[in-house]
Amino acid sequence: MGSFLARKALQFSIALFGMTLLSFGIIQLAPGDPTGLETSMNPRVSVEARERMRRLYGLDRPLHVQYIHWLRRCVTLDMGNSFSDGEPVTQKILRHLPITIAINLLSLLLILVVAIPIGILSAIRPYSWFDKATTLFVFAGFSLPSFWFALLLMIFFGVYLGIFPLSGHQSLVVEGFSWSERLLDYAHHLTLPVFVSSIAGFSGYSRYLRSEMLEVIRQDYIRTARAKGLSERRVICHHALRNALLPIVTLLGMEIPSLIGGSVIVENIFAIPGMGRLSFQAVFERDYPVIMGLTLFVGLLTLMGNFLADVVYSWLNPKIRLS
Repeated sequence: MGSFLARKALQFSIALFGMTLLSFGIIQLAPGDPTGLETSMNPRVSVEARERMRRLYGLDRPLHVQYIHWLRRCVTLDMGNSFSDGEPVTQKILRHLPITIAINLLSLLLILVVAIPIGILSAIRPYSWFDKATTLFVFAGFSLPSFWFALLLMIFFGVYLGIFPLSGHQSLVVEGFSWSERLLDYAHHLTLPVFVSSIAGFSGYSRYLRSEMLEVIRQDYIRTARAKGLSERRVICHHALRNALLPIVTLLGMEIPSLIGGSVIVENIFAIPGMGRLSFQAVFERDYPVIMGLTLFVGLLTLMGNFLADVVYSWLNPKIRLS
């Protein structure tokens, strides 16, 4: 197990270095630069002023010098300052991170709580009325665009019924609330965003688990377990489910960065000041330090998710460690 973890850690380090190099190069290929937004619409700005601004931002240096300088700062968790307001990028990310993590963790928890029972029951009773109903549900979840579905929920629950707020993640007077009242206020505001973020996951995970469970249930060792007199609950939960969860673990490793990527739409629709909205604003403002910091952060989450998925995968299936 130690050599397996060491090999995965080495692959993690190499992939992280390649990701920083690739993300920096892609950002440099983007048209325009941060000085264009501040100078192109102002006829009074001279060419000399533009050059001074480029020197201030360090954009006049060769690309390899800019990359090495940025990489050195990233090692110390210093990703520079934002071009838009001068705030440190690390501080800016940390300020927007908690709300995005809360939405993503709640969405992932809701996905697992709903999708796993649906997948198991659909596999145990294939082609039953329950299986057909859930199939219709998951096809609807796959086909509904998240931004359109969010707008429908806002109109119905926010405008017509007035049950949930339309925007934000907390009330304006939250400072005067107690701890329990503040928690309920957060839950009240985040119900619709969490449900919108989870709707596609319900569909995907339930179908994946159903397919894997159907494949596992047909295996010889499942028939042997039943022939030995084991209860159906033990056969399904202890023998079949553990092997059917192997591909789900791999998908979970990729779900963390994909949820953050999907939060761009949800956070902009519901006006939630999280990572998704920050990245959206940074792209339009050509704020290079913020864009590269967010890219590095999401890429790091992707690598960590894959690393944890490999570790859990090897725990569920010891043959992986030997191979």
